[in-house]
Amino acid sequence: MRVFHFAGDQFRELDGLPETMPEQGFLWVGSARREFEVQAAEMQGALQRWTGGQLVDLHLSDLLNNQLPSHFDSTSWYDVMVFRRLAPGAGTEDLFVDDSRGTLAGARKALRSIDTSPVGFAVFDRVLITVHPAECAVREYFATRLAAMAGGPESRMGVRLPTSPADLMLRMVNHMVDSYLDLRRLLTRQLGYLQQELLDPRSRFNDWAMLLDSRTTLHMLEDTCEDQRSAAQEWIDALDEWPDEPAPDKRRERELLRVRSRDVLEHIERVLTHVRRLEHSAETAVQMHFSALGHRTNDIMRTLTALTAIFLPLNLITGFFGMNFEFLPLIHDSSGVWVAILLMVAVVGGLVLMFRRNRYLGPRGED
Repeated sequence: MRVFHFAGDQFRELDGLPETMPEQGFLWVGSARREFEVQAAEMQGALQRWTGGQLVDLHLSDLLNNQLPSHFDSTSWYDVMVFRRLAPGAGTEDLFVDDSRGTLAGARKALRSIDTSPVGFAVFDRVLITVHPAECAVREYFATRLAAMAGGPESRMGVRLPTSPADLMLRMVNHMVDSYLDLRRLLTRQLGYLQQELLDPRSRFNDWAMLLDSRTTLHMLEDTCEDQRSAAQEWIDALDEWPDEPAPDKRRERELLRVRSRDVLEHIERVLTHVRRLEHSAETAVQMHFSALGHRTNDIMRTLTALTAIFLPLNLITGFFGMNFEFLPLIHDSSGVWVAILLMVAVVGGLVLMFRRNRYLGPRGED
């Protein structure tokens, strides 16, 4: 469990939970889920000293639940946001190798290693509690990032530290949404390999289990994004219901929160649109695969039918001259075999010419 104190342009990490609330600024308490569960009683006591209230048991269970979907809930003294992140699993980028067999194996493992662990936020007026999964990079990223921003060149360029727990929460949510970019590249590459295998005329695609895993993963991502959008929209609705602030700086801060909230919602919409586009692309690739398979089957049947039609008259000619009769035309003539051969060549040539003119035979590009 790490505790940080924000006060204007100052940002520092505390040794532990303070006994009293600092006079200025706000606190950020970031904890792994297991640590938060072990120190829940200590955390509730600290909240009672700082804010005069505690987390409701139901919300405490929500923060500790590793299977809870993204959602938002509010009370009269704090808000709770649970947001499931979308990120590639550890080592996923190294799963793709040059050979196709390794690529497909890496794609399958990548699909099964997508991280959708939830991150919980409890937003008080001057306290932000975040509950992360084990080894979550979000808390460490912001701890390092905010320490670099405090008093650094970014602060002189107008990049400000978060001014409230809600501001910090929105920045963390926005970062989790933007981290989908890495996952988007991974999914795009994986679906690209699948499409190449499905549409390769020399490949006999039979890894349908992987295709089902891909569709299942995309459906799961779509449901996750839908929950994220609903939670962000509920937060925006709750933000609009907050009482108006008389001070101009407070009104400006409230408007900045609305801007950040709408920006988060827009990013979620873009992610959802991309997931649906990938899902549609996968469905289209399957349909094109079966269409190409049907087209190749028609080509094979057409060729076999043309060959059968060519050799059928030859069988008729040889069968005619193979009848066991004493008197047949050209049977006892020394030139009969050559006449029969010329006749068969003429029949074959005429049929081939007719089939090519009707495009029953020919290169695939001429069809």
